Amino acid sequence: MKKKKVWFLVNPISGTENKKRIVEMIPRFMDTEKFDTKVCYTEYSGHAAELAREAVFNSVDVVVAVGGDGTVNEVARSLIHTKTALGIIPCGSGNGLARHLYIPMNPEGALQVLNECVIQELDYGRINGTPFFCTCGVGFDAFVSSKFANSAKRGLRSYIENTLMEGLKYKPETYEIEVDGEDGKTEKYNAFLIACANASQYGNNVYIAPSASMSDGLMDVTIMQPFTMLEAPQITIQLLNKKIQRNSHIRTFRCRRLVIHRSQPGVIHFDGDPKDEVADLEIELFPHDIRMVVNTNEQPSLPPLLRMFNDLYNDMNEEFTQLKDDIKKTPRRIKIINKELLRKLKS
Repeated sequence: MKKKKVWFLVNPISGTENKKRIVEMIPRFMDTEKFDTKVCYTEYSGHAAELAREAVFNSVDVVVAVGGDGTVNEVARSLIHTKTALGIIPCGSGNGLARHLYIPMNPEGALQVLNECVIQELDYGRINGTPFFCTCGVGFDAFVSSKFANSAKRGLRSYIENTLMEGLKYKPETYEIEVDGEDGKTEKYNAFLIACANASQYGNNVYIAPSASMSDGLMDVTIMQPFTMLEAPQITIQLLNKKIQRNSHIRTFRCRRLVIHRSQPGVIHFDGDPKDEVADLEIELFPHDIRMVVNTNEQPSLPPLLRMFNDLYNDMNEEFTQLKDDIKKTPRRIKIINKELLRKLKS
């Protein structure tokens, strides 16, 4: 049996994971009878893309991005429309694509998935020509991505801090959305954010489009309309427990292509990276045009802390629903009691 060629592209400065330890683990976890492996280190911005293109030229079967979301995006862009598949050992702060594909967050688990080497042909998208694989969008999430990119600290805590601080200052904008196939018809929205999702989450298990699939040929568009600060905790919990679509401030639909018209140029984001763009944004999905190594063996459950919040939310939601039902039934019950009292008085 011919061995598969697998190149590991290691970004030595991204994320917090010890890359030397990961490289030392490769011979232990990758079956040498099935794979020929090679390790390459990136030396500058854009080098990962160059190495990935070189791998395609050399008919490498799998190129593994060992780094954060930026490294993953950079490598993936060079593998579009090729026979070379993307593999991931997640080392970043969000790891949105890896989480959607159920790639374990620990290197041992990720290497085991690579050793199984289950490859699927999946979708990807473009926003004004820039490829994305998880999500892209405008509004608050792009605004926070810009702030987060300039933050000295990384990780979920820093992201939450930036979100909470900037959320108090951010003002929603008005957008016109033109959906492909609707003969130029546009809809206006005053929106906090508009997210176009190929995958289900931003990263860190923040699910902006819980039902999104990377193999259905469609992107899930989530429009979050303005809300009060009192409603923010509920929205946060719903983003974490995959129930954001139930919120009354959320509008969702699926399409393959749409155009977003803004009043002026501004920042967008693609897979969490910010970029200044012109006012009009054309977003399109391309079905089954990139090959990726996926994990088909297991789907992780919610972490214990998040499960606790999820259970608490469900309990509170049930109590609130019951309270609303009781309030609705109260006038009818009062009428019944009054009728019964009148009947007794007459008798």
